Amino acid sequence: MITVSNVSINFSGTPLFSDVDLKFTDGNCYGIIGANGAGKSTFLRVLSGDLEPTKGEVIIPENTRMSVLKQDHFAFDEYTVLDTVIYGNKKLYDIMKEKDAIYMKEDFSDEDGIRASELEAEFAELNGWEAESDASKLVQGLGLPEEILYSTMSGLTGNEKVKVLLAQALFGNPEIILLDEPTNNLDVKAIAWLEDFIMDYEGTVIVVSHDRHFLNTVCTHMVDIDYNKIKMYVGNYEFWYESSQLIQAMIKQQNKKTEEKIKELQSFVQRFSANKSKSKQATSRRKLLDKLTVEELPASSRRYPFVGFTMDREVGKEVLTVENLSKTIDGEKVLDNVSFRIERTDKVAFLCENENAVTALFEIITENMEPDEGTFKWGISTSQSYFPKDNTEFFDGNEMNILDWIRQYVRGNDDTDTYLRGFLGRMLFSGDDVFKPVNVLSGGEKVRCMLSRMMMFGANCLILDQPTNHLDLESITAVNKGLQSFKGVVLFTSHDHEFISTVANRIIVLEKDGIRDVTESYDEYLAERYQVGSSD
Repeated sequence: MITVSNVSINFSGTPLFSDVDLKFTDGNCYGIIGANGAGKSTFLRVLSGDLEPTKGEVIIPENTRMSVLKQDHFAFDEYTVLDTVIYGNKKLYDIMKEKDAIYMKEDFSDEDGIRASELEAEFAELNGWEAESDASKLVQGLGLPEEILYSTMSGLTGNEKVKVLLAQALFGNPEIILLDEPTNNLDVKAIAWLEDFIMDYEGTVIVVSHDRHFLNTVCTHMVDIDYNKIKMYVGNYEFWYESSQLIQAMIKQQNKKTEEKIKELQSFVQRFSANKSKSKQATSRRKLLDKLTVEELPASSRRYPFVGFTMDREVGKEVLTVENLSKTIDGEKVLDNVSFRIERTDKVAFLCENENAVTALFEIITENMEPDEGTFKWGISTSQSYFPKDNTEFFDGNEMNILDWIRQYVRGNDDTDTYLRGFLGRMLFSGDDVFKPVNVLSGGEKVRCMLSRMMMFGANCLILDQPTNHLDLESITAVNKGLQSFKGVVLFTSHDHEFISTVANRIIVLEKDGIRDVTESYDEYLAERYQVGSSD
């Protein structure tokens, strides 16, 4: 359990959040949400004791072990993987190392014998004899081979290190686990394993994540950082989002009778509580929702950008034909004999274990890269707009402000400051924000600029390479809804489970020797390919 009492954090006199009173209890998973810069990671640091609050206190019972997902991928480069994982329980690790050092002594004394005996007792009490097998289960669950335990961390890839540090955070049954973006750089199967681990975990889990599917699967509560306040709500992210939207709509419907509103809200709560999952988290969440009153529903004032794509003309019968495309980059064949045909109603998610393959395909069909072999042909009625994964060329060294930058892409006479400021305002660039130079923008701000640029073109075929990278949950949701409602063709790739599930009506998997064309749902594809079950 963690009790947060009257906590405030100020930076240079400016409050990040104030007067926070919360209680985190066993058997629950809490998702911390808020716009970029709201203070999610800072709040985790306060909970972990890494950062002292300006006012108030965080109370954790004595002898409670807390484990935190480490962000420094180089901190354990001199350690073996096994030692790195066991380090997650620092007390056990220290006992193990002291014990080993004593046994290695050449002049082993009586005092050493007594100390070794004491350490052996503590070692056994902390399940030290199972430590290696427990570490093995964790790394294998996350998709790493058992033999990696005896490798040195410095020899691992970035993605392997991410998995080892996650195993470290989960090791040894801590009472509290704090995870900041745990699904970053994890593959689908590892995420599914982590979801199962958390759902069966009996302690307290607090997580920051931009992965809506993950938050929906594991969370019993959402902790919302909004306008310098932190509030806790029962339910997962989808419940928080839909109920906050419903409450906002009802606030506007002043003439609607209170009884009607309550009836609608109660029906909404019942729909969310009626899940079939038997996991500990889902059962706990259902019980909490059953007790929920209308007054406890979130009324968030969070702002969402407007992402909407309109077509100048409808796409015709011929859209895109790709025949026998091949491409080698830096000696690696990323595309090999790729052929497919896109239809006018297609919204296609392109998947590949090698991200460079999808990027190469998109660069080729947008004429930014030449194929080694093969051809592609766009239909005569099509017009394309492209969101590249790497947007460096649009911003680096460019001293234009946002207003003048977007003006470059205006068609027709809509280039007045009034029109453009209104347009940018809907993308959350308000007031003097529009005069910021584009070369100093954050990753998320640059993505919002690139999406704004795309919206200017009136294209009927959209190509998007990882459009949710760098975005906060509000912007991801806005892009998701914008592409769902778009009437044209969408070709995209993403790591976001929810995004793929809700936008794509077709999946093309790039394989070593061509493609696999999937017409089933994304969840069905995952279940078949990775034996990953769909969650509630």
